[in-house]
Amino acid sequence: MRILIVEDEQSLAQLICDRLKKEKYTVDVSNDGEEGLCNALSGIYDLIILDIMLPHVDGIEILKEVRREDHEVKVIMLTAKAELDDRLLGFANGANDYVPKPFHIDELLARVNAQLNIGRAVDETLKYGDLTLNYKTSEIASDISGESISVNNKEFQLLEYLMRNPERILSREMIYDRVWGMESDALSNNLEAYMSFVRKKLKLIDSKVSIKTVRNMGYKLVREA
Repeated sequence: MRILIVEDEQSLAQLICDRLKKEKYTVDVSNDGEEGLCNALSGIYDLIILDIMLPHVDGIEILKEVRREDHEVKVIMLTAKAELDDRLLGFANGANDYVPKPFHIDELLARVNAQLNIGRAVDETLKYGDLTLNYKTSEIASDISGESISVNNKEFQLLEYLMRNPERILSREMIYDRVWGMESDALSNNLEAYMSFVRKKLKLIDSKVSIKTVRNMGYKLVREA
């Protein structure tokens, strides 16, 4: 899942980013309101962590614009403005949660997981067919063969996106947006290379789950009979 942090305090933004990446989230950071607004409206995020006091465009204006365009993305307001009126203003404009500064990073992580309906303290795996993706160990395993193998960060993100959308055709553009996002080093052949890596690992563990190429449309995850 992909998260956008819009926070002008760079050290704090990096702290949050590093912790979320350890939890296998894909994370982008914007350090001013103007850039944050542009990225927030891209439609590629599952959750936005949004400060209120930002240069150029404040967080409430970003929130208003996001809600005009996207009613699904979760938004957690993260700010030093913790008075009741400020919190009510955020909720009135569509915020899902509100975390006042200072805060403990574990509390913020718990709130992120709650908004995304991920109870990782209890359930640390994602399953489809015989295939299991383990958040804690960064491994995939087959229930049929009992074999497992580790996956790297991009392979993990790619598999997570496919497994959360099984049997659905995902275009190349959709996959690039969700897995690579704002990363500038994403080359045109990256997707094919990572698809090849993942397919090889699925075969190595003898999984009946496979990635099918749909001509001129994209890819989809399927279970073989």
